[in-house]
Amino acid sequence: MLLTMKEMLKTAREHHFAVGAFNICDSLLMETVVQTAEETDSPVIVELAPPEFDFVGEDFFRYVIERLQNSPVPAVLHLDHGKTLEQVERAVRCGFTSVMIDGSLLDYDGNVALTREVVDHCHAKGISVEAEIGTIGSLDGPESGADEIIYTKPEDVLRFIEATGADSLAIAIGTAHGIYPAGKVPELRLDILEAIDRLTPVPLVLHGGSSNKDEEIHEAATHGISKINIASDYRKAFFEQLSDTLNETHAFWSGDVYPPAIEAGKKVIAHKMQLFASAGKADVYR
Repeated sequence: MLLTMKEMLKTAREHHFAVGAFNICDSLLMETVVQTAEETDSPVIVELAPPEFDFVGEDFFRYVIERLQNSPVPAVLHLDHGKTLEQVERAVRCGFTSVMIDGSLLDYDGNVALTREVVDHCHAKGISVEAEIGTIGSLDGPESGADEIIYTKPEDVLRFIEATGADSLAIAIGTAHGIYPAGKVPELRLDILEAIDRLTPVPLVLHGGSSNKDEEIHEAATHGISKINIASDYRKAFFEQLSDTLNETHAFWSGDVYPPAIEAGKKVIAHKMQLFASAGKADVYR
């Protein structure tokens, strides 16, 4: 069941849960994500940042779209952290139902202008647009980010949405992309989230959802955040198990090598879906 992000997050916001958005870069990770959504009866967002898109190539999305259309759970195919109109147009051409345009490293007026351009282009085609104000930190991975987190100002949110027409908004409340190094424990500014949630006319998005405290993520998911991005946490479990299996078995057949890695990834994703309160919520879309 393939939806737009606007359709997906409207329902999530009304029912006070967040939908997990999981970055993929091959068919194995795709199946890890979608199978978990189906097994937990959870809505799901499959997303790729531009470097991931470059890696898989355009033909890959014929399979992805058919897989999501035929799935019994609601799903969105989303471009994560598009930086240019050209990247957005490529995703639209490949059948994505949602895009993010990330102008957060531009000045405010530049971010508004770029976001407005993308919104005009995508809304004419019935495609949802996520935008960002404030900056997400960067630790590793293809999503990139800023060296220093700039927290979103609540007073900027309403005027930004009115100026751009974006359908959802990624906000900065203290997270970073990637796995946090040993000894560094992020503290989410839930006070900022609360202030923004009182003002925003559109659903809110949390990037850098990996490696944060479970209780803070659950609090965010049930008190204002409607979409949470995850990549590093489940990929780490997948590839660590893959490495262990290869070292233990010296197998060279996919049927021996990949299933344990998929199961390891699915375990992490299922836990996240419980934290997001999205498990069992596919039914509210039917």
